[in-house]
Amino acid sequence: MPGEPAFDIPARPERRYPSVGGVEYEGGTRFDLEPDRPDEAPVRTHVEAVLEAGPYRYGDFHELPMPLYLVRDDGTGDVFRVAVRAGSVRLHVLPATEPAGLRAFYERLTAATAYGWSVSRTVDA
Repeated sequence: MPGEPAFDIPARPERRYPSVGGVEYEGGTRFDLEPDRPDEAPVRTHVEAVLEAGPYRYGDFHELPMPLYLVRDDGTGDVFRVAVRAGSVRLHVLPATEPAGLRAFYERLTAATAYGWSVSRTVDA
């Protein structure tokens, strides 16, 4: 649709595996989705409703101070992280994430709410 965000990914993160275990990401692209009406139902409620409706498989990292989900879109095959922070939604690009998965999540989120969302992109090269 004209006027919809493109979700272009100019920089992808690189995975690093530190000697103490785990995985870290260096660089990358993040999309911030801000509701036009921040006083509406909590953003987390909308995100969880979209994830539950599918076609997603997801997991929450329970030990963090904010909701953070690792999401796989079974429709597009994309994997990305979704964070809810300070009333906004952050879509974190992973190395193999493509724009189609991010766009599909955005479209489902906007369809699930009665108000608009603005999208900004942050690139950390």
